[in-house]
Amino acid sequence: MKYTLLLIFIFFSVDSFGQTKTTEVNQFMDSWHKAAATADEEVFFGSMTKDGVYLGTDKTEKWTRDEMAVWAKEYFERESAWSFTATSRDIYFYENGKVAWLNEKLDTWMGVCKGTAVLELTNEGWKIALYDLSVTIDNDKIQKFIELIEEE
Repeated sequence: MKYTLLLIFIFFSVDSFGQTKTTEVNQFMDSWHKAAATADEEVFFGSMTKDGVYLGTDKTEKWTRDEMAVWAKEYFERESAWSFTATSRDIYFYENGKVAWLNEKLDTWMGVCKGTAVLELTNEGWKIALYDLSVTIDNDKIQKFIELIEEE
């Protein structure tokens, strides 16, 4: 009986730990997207690791956090840099609980996009080490897309 209670306690503790971490990451990512929507440059770039990388939708877009801050400066001088809202998100954790990765579906001005991220738990909280934004194309439209990019 004593061991049964211990196992039940451990099960609920682990489940609670996972739910807490998931909630933290969801809130963190929502705040990060909100920072772009409200042109809060400090929160947006402060949410990335010093050596964080952002991969944009253009084939040439690969920036470090600081390179992206220079590129995006004019966008963050407006009322809103850009507005992406997550409509779904799947979050996974490395066994030590200090690394997370996720994929999310986003509602954007470009239509439905996907975001993939790797996060690191630091002394300051969660930070984005890598974010990859991609535009989605329906499979039945891919041939037209291929023809369009072959025109370049």
